[in-house]
Amino acid sequence: MKPLALTPRRWLLVLALAAMANTAAARGDLTRHVDPFIGTDGTGHVTPAAMVPFGMVAPGPDNADRGWSYSSGYQYRAPRILGFSNTHISGAGIPELGDVLLMPAAGTRWSAQSSDFSAAPDKKTESARPGVYRVTLPGHGVRVELTTTQRVAVHRYTFTQPGRVQVLVDLQHGLLFGDGPRVTQARSNVDEARGELTGTTHAKNWVEREASFIVRFDQPIARVTTLPPREGEKAARYVLDFDLGASRVLHARVALSTVDVDGARRNLATDEAKPFDAVRLAADAQWQALLSRIQIDADARFKRIFYSALYRTLLHPSDIADADGRVRGPTGEVIAAPGGVYYSTLSLWDTFRGVHPLFTLLVPERVPGFIQTMLAHQGAQGYLPLWTAWGRETHTMIGNPALPVIADAVAKGFHRQGAAKDRGFDLQAALQAMVETSTLPRPNAPEWAQRSWDVYEQFGYLPLDRISNESVSKTLELGIGDDAVARVARAAGRPDLAERFTRRAQGWRLLWDAQTQMMRGKDTAGRWREPFDPLVPTSPMNNPGDYTEANAWQYTLTPALHDPDGLVTQMGGAAAFEAWLDRFFSVQAPGANKHLGQEALIGQYAHGNEPSHHIAYLYAWTASPQKGQALIRRIVRSFYGSGPDGIIGNDDCGQMSAWLVLSTLGLYPVVPASGTYVAGEVQVRRATLARADGTRLVILPGRRPGVWLDGQRRDPKALPHAALLQARQLEVGTAR
Repeated sequence: MKPLALTPRRWLLVLALAAMANTAAARGDLTRHVDPFIGTDGTGHVTPAAMVPFGMVAPGPDNADRGWSYSSGYQYRAPRILGFSNTHISGAGIPELGDVLLMPAAGTRWSAQSSDFSAAPDKKTESARPGVYRVTLPGHGVRVELTTTQRVAVHRYTFTQPGRVQVLVDLQHGLLFGDGPRVTQARSNVDEARGELTGTTHAKNWVEREASFIVRFDQPIARVTTLPPREGEKAARYVLDFDLGASRVLHARVALSTVDVDGARRNLATDEAKPFDAVRLAADAQWQALLSRIQIDADARFKRIFYSALYRTLLHPSDIADADGRVRGPTGEVIAAPGGVYYSTLSLWDTFRGVHPLFTLLVPERVPGFIQTMLAHQGAQGYLPLWTAWGRETHTMIGNPALPVIADAVAKGFHRQGAAKDRGFDLQAALQAMVETSTLPRPNAPEWAQRSWDVYEQFGYLPLDRISNESVSKTLELGIGDDAVARVARAAGRPDLAERFTRRAQGWRLLWDAQTQMMRGKDTAGRWREPFDPLVPTSPMNNPGDYTEANAWQYTLTPALHDPDGLVTQMGGAAAFEAWLDRFFSVQAPGANKHLGQEALIGQYAHGNEPSHHIAYLYAWTASPQKGQALIRRIVRSFYGSGPDGIIGNDDCGQMSAWLVLSTLGLYPVVPASGTYVAGEVQVRRATLARADGTRLVILPGRRPGVWLDGQRRDPKALPHAALLQARQLEVGTAR
């Protein structure tokens, strides 16, 4: 049966129906509360690019092509825009992607001798909502509008005058970690009659990768000017001329593929016929559907903060599989995406803490695909992913953070979802991947990454004289992964493995220094690090030492992410633990340092980086949980704002945002692999969580102390995920 041809008349009907749906949704319109500019000024590193949930492409503005401040390509107060590239990572700390930059201009101002194609934006005209970005460039005589589908970016340029216009297509451009140039080889072809440009670039930046693309305009190309390459450049830069006649509008569609040009062409074909406004409305509808899974009763300002945070948690990971199910995996080989999806931008060291547990509540239909992607990655690479970009492994950060994500999914029963091949995942296969990740050597890993397990197995910790830096942080983070393996082994009926990894997960005890009451570096002879200052933060790129973007105060509480009861006992019991926390939140830091994870400070608490995110909730293990609730309120009110500077510290692919979303609901997964949550304090008058079966969980601030689930009092330190899925009402009362 042939698909129905969409004539202009039928497209009008489609648009009318979409408008009706949009009007109906407006009664509970949630995208109007989302401000994609929150986190774009300062260290949030958020992009305002047009994106759909978990989308492959993300057309948006780039103000610069390199530097830590421009990890997403954008800073709100930057004076000029270089152009509009079509792939972005939001909230990361290292620049990457930024493929296929386009920049339009009215007239024929550019020639082969032109060198500056940037423009000053009219900030009063710059706007963004989920799925769309707009700005006027007065100096270029053009209004730029960007929207997107899952795999196709759609550009609409409205010029101030009809007739001849130009578009720069820069294939050399990308967001650079170093100085560049990033492209190692490239090929491209221009078909003037079809208004089409195709090609592939091979690049080396944060990762080595290739990106194939097709750019198709809705007008033929009148003239092609190839710009002379600058020193070291391998990819082409073109100035394309178009004759619009009496029209003032030009459209461009951009599709990419990790595989080849044919893959990009097939990706384009999936959405090729949709007009700009139909694409924009469809993107808005996707966002409305997901945002509406949580409804809150709060004032307008807090709704803006909350729904913007919820939006950011749903930008990544990015499904980079082609429409035909192919994808280029971590070793560069083309593989079949399991179930047709393959997620990248897996910032797992950040997101295992809050983002992935939130996904199990908010988008449970996605969870099996996340795990299947990780298992496919392990099958190709030999170990589970650490931090991926465009499907490739960056080996960034420490530990084995995929392990608690898988354990969390197992604890919540996602491996038991249905019998169809595209549902759930195989428990035994997952356990095998976890064990291999935790035991097999990694000879192809870079020098700074985990290559073998001999030293760790021999000593039970990583001695400071056997590894160059981060010895304490690496030991403690590996313990989180070991505990996750033990949990899955128990679920899979393997007590032998469970015992082995439970024992290995206790290595943190070997680094506990009772005299200083800190986790402290130790050498192979058992001697403590000297000199030792627990206030000094370290990081391998800025101030090498025993800790990762943190100090001894902050990392001492890391074992609570898998063994809070053991940590409390080790510190001398609940009263001693409370006293330690009191000191933690009151001892003053030397000062903020954004490059060492020291931002958004309360005493030694640094909300601007992930090692601190669970700590306020640890008061639940003391006789004074109200202290933690007061701190949660303070963090929510002090470190999340409604303006472009509303995030302090990298959003880290949604982790900063997920903390706010979860804390607003009065919940946080202190032990992510356990399938449970710790109660904090509900930050709104009422929240309603919609579930896949059509039922709802109403979350209320309690009128009495304690945590009550459908009228039954529950342990605030261990609210089971399964119970939340069955309950109708959760009350979280403020402790007194």
